[in-house]
Amino acid sequence: MEYRLVKRDPLLSPYRGQIEERMKRYREKKRQLVGPRGSLSDFANGDLYFGFHKTDTGWVYREWAPAAQALYLTGDMVDWNPTALPMTHIGKGIFELQLQGTDALWNGCRVRVTVQHEGKLLPRIPTYIHRVEQDAGDHSWNGVIVDEPAYEWQNPCVAPPKRGICIYECHIGMAQDKDGIGTYREFAEQILPRIASLGYNTVQIMAVMEHPYYASFGYQVSSFFAASSRFGTPSDLKYLIDTAHGMGLSVLLDVVHSHAVGNTVEGLSEFDGTPYQFFHEGARGEHPAWGTRLFDYGKNEVLHFLLSNLKFWLTEYRFDGFRFDGVTSMIYHNHGLGEAFGDYGKYFSDNVDHDALTYLQLANALIRQVNPGAVTVAEDMSAMPGMCLPLREGGIGFDYRLAMGQPDLWIKLLKTRRDEEWDVWHILYELTTRRAGERYIGYVESHDQALVGDKTLIFRLCDSKMYTEMSKLCKDPVIERGMELHKIIRLATLSLGGDGYLNFMGNEFGHPEWIDFPRAENGWSYHYCKRQWHLADDPLLRYGELREFDRAMLSLLGNPEFFSARERVLSVDDFGKVLVYAKGGLTFVLNFHPTRYCKDYFVTVPRAGKYRVCFSTDEERFGGLARVDQTYVYTAKKHGDGSYKIQLYLPARVGFCLEKL
Repeated sequence: MEYRLVKRDPLLSPYRGQIEERMKRYREKKRQLVGPRGSLSDFANGDLYFGFHKTDTGWVYREWAPAAQALYLTGDMVDWNPTALPMTHIGKGIFELQLQGTDALWNGCRVRVTVQHEGKLLPRIPTYIHRVEQDAGDHSWNGVIVDEPAYEWQNPCVAPPKRGICIYECHIGMAQDKDGIGTYREFAEQILPRIASLGYNTVQIMAVMEHPYYASFGYQVSSFFAASSRFGTPSDLKYLIDTAHGMGLSVLLDVVHSHAVGNTVEGLSEFDGTPYQFFHEGARGEHPAWGTRLFDYGKNEVLHFLLSNLKFWLTEYRFDGFRFDGVTSMIYHNHGLGEAFGDYGKYFSDNVDHDALTYLQLANALIRQVNPGAVTVAEDMSAMPGMCLPLREGGIGFDYRLAMGQPDLWIKLLKTRRDEEWDVWHILYELTTRRAGERYIGYVESHDQALVGDKTLIFRLCDSKMYTEMSKLCKDPVIERGMELHKIIRLATLSLGGDGYLNFMGNEFGHPEWIDFPRAENGWSYHYCKRQWHLADDPLLRYGELREFDRAMLSLLGNPEFFSARERVLSVDDFGKVLVYAKGGLTFVLNFHPTRYCKDYFVTVPRAGKYRVCFSTDEERFGGLARVDQTYVYTAKKHGDGSYKIQLYLPARVGFCLEKL
């Protein structure tokens, strides 16, 4: 069978057989899981069977622990006697306990399960628990029964756009302007209005799945069905998502199925006493760089757990899709570490983890069954062909992939090249080179750059000057350069970088400091684990000018119609560092040169007619010098080479858009 993936990219022709095998594995695994006529949605109901469920007469609790000799429920209800409530083995490694009386467990009741393995009693957190809390005294973690009234949803889900997604990436705990941990409700009431006012259409929330170490940024998950209790209750998270939907914002969950925390009491690791219940055994089960456990995607029980987890977040909390973390780590045996994916053979070598690819295909198929409007985003730095093509085309099924080379582009330019040495052709290539038919999300900087030890774009540009020279009364050349490049780089990335755009919270206004989570090395301080929104709100400081630029840029360009349009490169002047292109009915003129300006610069435009500047990085409201005349009407004239040009004044280090009148 000839898949469209190969037709889109003829360089894949030598790998037709491998692509067909990939699709065959997917079909066979799906048939193995659900039969010839079953659905993945019906299969992925683990949360409805396992875990704790209140019945008309009491409670039932089930757990899968195939290597365990016995299981016991313990907790507040038995004064923590570890073996007071023995569970019954009902076959296939499943244990069950039925408790009589609806008051046998209660909302807030703390629980654990005791696993007996090889004569030892092992304390564990139930695998499907919906809430986990840390004890303020001894810092231990316990499962907590949730028996709240059903949340009454007020607003329908909001489908993210399949093209033109504009994502505001967030962390709930550090979203507040205070020394401490923010809550779901504070985020809903104080931060969501900010996001909506900026013009983003999607909120992507990280660190929701419970994780014992706060400083892991949420990427070492312990309890996959529990929303982090640091930020509030399950109802509080539902309120946040409901409030976002009421504002017209879709909400994505940053889902971590690429690995799990190695903790044994709090996490899945050695839950039944063995290292291989959920994970690979031996070295293959340990991530060499992260120190975490690696799922065995070849096990049907693991697929059941992970697919059920996706359905749970879609149905219980009404998330509108997922950003899948660590996809590169999942799909290669060496996790992509130190690997340069310079030829197609590396996408079809023995290094590929076919079980992981099959899981991702199943995941995308399931998500569409549960919510056809949901969106999935892949974090894959290897550029695996077909990652964002439908299954019917031979793809993996994601809607978008993050354009991970773009932040690297801007970092490398700022670190290794003087401003006047920037290669405009190289910038154009990095921003526009994409897999055929696949949708990309462009972004300037990743959340990792905001962490202590690295630098955000604005901090790399301005550094310590941000502490003293961000007053509107100052005109420091370092700050001027930083603000100019901050704006022009964002304009270039949004307009050329893909089919969507992403920003990490606070970066739109140039948040001046890094993120440093409380840890032993900083005395468990929250001082740098917050967002200083007051800086952007202060009319005497320049942060608000950058925020206003972000708002105006999204208002003009942040829509599906613009992102659906194709760019047309009109001219590249590498000597003058000027790039001109047309897209979505606008002509973009970007001058990256730090000092060179031209009084009479000829700009190529798509066709004859009259033009006017409708948007400029140099506008006074954005902290610019208003060197670009936005009132003058230019007339395009035909030149000898057949192109149409207008003649205008082109200042140094500026970007603007021309609209045809």
